[in-house]
Amino acid sequence: MIEIIPAIDLIDGKCVRLSQGDFSKIRIYSDDPVDIACRFEDAGLRRLHIVDLEGAKQGRIVNLRVLEEIASSSDLVIDFGGGITTSKDVKAVLDAGASMASIGSIAVKSPDKFFSWTEKYGAARFLLGADVRGRVLAINGWQTVTEVEITSFLQEYLGKGVSTAFVTDIAKDGLLKGPATELYRHILESLPGLKLIASGGVSAIDDIHQLEEIGCHGVIVGKAIYEEKIAISQLAAFVENTE
Repeated sequence: MIEIIPAIDLIDGKCVRLSQGDFSKIRIYSDDPVDIACRFEDAGLRRLHIVDLEGAKQGRIVNLRVLEEIASSSDLVIDFGGGITTSKDVKAVLDAGASMASIGSIAVKSPDKFFSWTEKYGAARFLLGADVRGRVLAINGWQTVTEVEITSFLQEYLGKGVSTAFVTDIAKDGLLKGPATELYRHILESLPGLKLIASGGVSAIDDIHQLEEIGCHGVIVGKAIYEEKIAISQLAAFVENTE
């Protein structure tokens, strides 16, 4: 059964969404992300993906206090990313209540640093993130496109003990036009040992069923919830079916 992971993206302490990673296209959905997180938990969901968008853009953690408040107000298993650049940042995020630190740009730019963190804290405390335009990685809050191809990147990390990663197709993100199913199929065929979490574009329950059918381990759902394309109760049904 596919793992359902609702998302909260943060700017200025508010729950927001971007379209295709464009910081000029921000929509605020709630001034109270703690309340949103508690609604997810009350419905029966167990996971939460938090992105500090300001942190990702500025290269430093900005919304740590929101993480602390959500973690202290719920029992959700949280991964938190955005602006994590130092070992001190990793410690701060884990101490604030995140079960996992989500790492994207640093894993691309400074793999030795990333693996020093996994050695210190254990690989299970990290969630590798890869954002792509086409099939190449984009870093620094989606602002810098690299020449690194997605499957070769993931293969390298899979060979070094990383078992789970989430991949976001930026061209799909925030548009509610369906996920990058063919991209995910390609990755799974190339790397059958990877636990792949899909992210971006999910607009209906059928999208989630499709991702499950091709073998995705999990799916991150954001805008479809806030735009009421998918009810939280529909997502919770996936969790109930695993019990």
